[in-house]
Amino acid sequence: MGALLIFIIIIGALFIIAIGMYNSLISLRNRCDNAWAQVDVQLKRRYDLIPNLVETVKGYAKHEREVFQNVTEARAKAINAGTVKDQSQAENQLTGALKTLFAVAENYPELKANQNFLMLQEELAGTEGKIAYARQFYNDTVMKFNMKQQVFPSNIIAKTFNFKEKEYFELEEPAAKEPVKVSF
Repeated sequence: MGALLIFIIIIGALFIIAIGMYNSLISLRNRCDNAWAQVDVQLKRRYDLIPNLVETVKGYAKHEREVFQNVTEARAKAINAGTVKDQSQAENQLTGALKTLFAVAENYPELKANQNFLMLQEELAGTEGKIAYARQFYNDTVMKFNMKQQVFPSNIIAKTFNFKEKEYFELEEPAAKEPVKVSF
């Protein structure tokens, strides 16, 4: 009788521990989704600023059609990206196109003094900072979620209930180290 009671207590304790691990995995998965939603909000804000910035620069630099077209195409790809990996690649392309746009703007002193351009540039810079923070928070949350799936004994629960690891949102940094090339 005593052995049966001990066995039932052990099984009950293991069941409670398994429920706790499962709930922890669900909580982390939801935090990852929430963190990605925050990244998405900041990216959408960035996408909304870009057309205004392009229109402002267009007024001063009418013959820079290729630059404007590249920014517009990169923005469209970023908006329509489906996966985290696709989003990362699209954001890299958009960042490069924006750098070229700002390099073109450097050639127009009256544009650099334009209050609307300066305000848009400042707002975009602030948004870039928010994107960086949201991306870092997302990646930290993904790391915790993925780690929880890899460590024992929660890895058993993760495999049993078919939890999948999340992708990191990574942007290429080498482009930031190279100077922007603008040719006329």
